[in-house]
Formats: sequence, C-alpha cells, structure tokens
Amino acid sequence: MEIHTIGIDLGKTVFHLVGLNACGEVVVRKKCSRDQILRFTANLHVSLIGMEACGGAHFLARALREQGHDARLMPAKYVKPYVKTNKNDYIDAEAIAEAVGRARMRFVPIKTDDQLDLQSLHRVRERWVSGRTAVINQIRGLLLERGITIRKGRRHIEESLPGILEDADNKLSGALRVLLTQLRLEMQYLQRQVDECDKLILRIGDELEDCRRMLSVPGIGPMTATATIAAIGNGSAFKKGRGFAAWLGVVPGEHSTGGKQTLTDTSRRGNRYLRKLFVQGAHAVLQQRMKQSNGLNTWLAQLTSRKRIQVAAVALANKMARMVWAVLSKGEAYRPPLSVETAAV
Repeated sequence: MEIHTIGIDLGKTVFHLVGLNACGEVVVRKKCSRDQILRFTANLHVSLIGMEACGGAHFLARALREQGHDARLMPAKYVKPYVKTNKNDYIDAEAIAEAVGRARMRFVPIKTDDQLDLQSLHRVRERWVSGRTAVINQIRGLLLERGITIRKGRRHIEESLPGILEDADNKLSGALRVLLTQLRLEMQYLQRQVDECDKLILRIGDELEDCRRMLSVPGIGPMTATATIAAIGNGSAFKKGRGFAAWLGVVPGEHSTGGKQTLTDTSRRGNRYLRKLFVQGAHAVLQQRMKQSNGLNTWLAQLTSRKRIQVAAVALANKMARMVWAVLSKGEAYRPPLSVETAAV
C-alpha cells in the first residue's frame, strides 16, 4: 500500500487521518490519539502531510518534520471548498489531504518556539488590556447611575476615584464604596501586569536584531516590531511587500465581475491585532508629520490634501508594512524615502 498524501483533522485528544495514493484514492482511514499519531507516522514514507492551522498545529507540524516528513499548514477557509457532501472528521481529513497537494495552495509558515512565546506574550497582554478597559467602563457606569460622571480615559478614573470614595456628601452607600474599592484594586492589578508585559516586550525588542532594525521605520515601536516577528518571522512567506500588506488587510477589497473592476473598503483580512498596531502607528506618524524625512513628509502632505485622515492612516499603514517587509526580508537597515528634488540630484 502506497500513501502519497495524508490529511490530518486535528482535535484536542483524538485526531482523524486519511491517506491518499498517487491517484487521489483513499487508502487509509485511521483514528488516533496524540501519542499514537506520531508513532504511526514515524514508520511511514509519504510525500506530503497537511493540516489546518489551528491550536496545536505548529507543534505537531514541527514534530512531523523532525521525523523527516514534509508537513504543511493551511488556513481553514482554503480547505473548506474541498469538503464534499456532509461534514464529519474523516471527510474533513480527506479534504485536507486533497487540498495540500494543490500547486497553488497557500500555506502558513510553521512558527518556531520563540515566535510562539512572543505571540503568547502579546495575546496575554491584550487580554489584560481588555480586562482593564472593562473594569474602567464598569466603574464609570456604576458611578453614572449615582449621578457622578467621569471623563473617558484611565487617567481620569485614577485621578477622580480616590476623591469620590472619600467624599461623604455624594450619598454613595457603604456597599457601593466597598465594591468600587475592589474594582479599583482590580484595575491597579491589571495595570501592573500590563506594565510588566511592556517591560518584557521592550527588553525582547532590544535583544532581537530584526526588531532593532524595524524600530527605525516611522510608526514602528517595540510592540509592533515584536508582534510582527511573532506573526511572520523574517517575512519569507511573502514574495513582495504588497503581499504582506494584503495579508495584513490594509488594502482595498475587490469585487469585480464582467470585466469591470470594483474596489471596496479596506479588506480587513489577516491578523486583526497586528493591523490595529500598524494603523495606530500610522496615526502617530501623521500627528508628527513635520518631524519625518523630507520624502515621507512630502508624500503625506499630498496624501492628506486629497484624502480624509482615516483613509490616509490606512494608506500609510500599507506603506509601513512594505517598509517592514523590506527590512525583514533583505536584512538591511531602513532607508528613508527621498524627496523628488533629492532623488533627481
């Protein structure tokens, strides 16, 4: 029995495996535990092993590559068109086995342990930031029900809340004062956790050479630099900078038919967290436009003169993404764009 391609439908404890021969016929259907699947593949000679990019996929792909297999990960939405009839685990595995052999299939780079560590750090920090925001909003909502309004922003809560708790004339009940004190302690705890994360990210950014080179790109700070490394590594998955920008979702969407091209709003595909960081960095550059290089300042002046600020920020985020890809993939330092007059000299 010759197995040419294997598709694995991943689960938490039980995996379903389907093997195809060179003609695309199913020759193996197997249900395995996490330990059994590595023992089964250890003695196989197979051309391709495909999986969907999901939780645990990067670990298993690295383990299969250590056994000498060509393991590849694919986005789940690119596998879905190959699912036939009804859906079950074996049908999903068969669709994965068929999709992984397609010449034009797009694959997800397998992350290293260092990339996964960085990704975990950013995800935990984002959860703490979301929790801190939820606590702040809850404090403002509780006080609003008592006729006390506080301006938006963590700084205003931190400045106003101690005085509100100590004020005996605002008619707050003892139970509410205790509750607000507990919420304040929770907010302070989450803030300390976020601060510790920021210090760790800053230290990692100083240690990694790729991050240090990216920091010279306008609008790129340690947060965006480390998140980019965690997401794309050295950028080798993209042939050009515009491919990275398209994956990031800072390009117009397209819905063309009948030979007529129709561009829609920003596509917003890809990594939502990373896209948010790039757009925030672009807004920061726009606020400090006069401090940028002559070439970038001239480009921004022309852009903002004909586009509203939100559109200009996305366009600048696109440009930043291309700059970051060039710095990562070519291993060179960032070179500021020259103005038309300087380039002509």
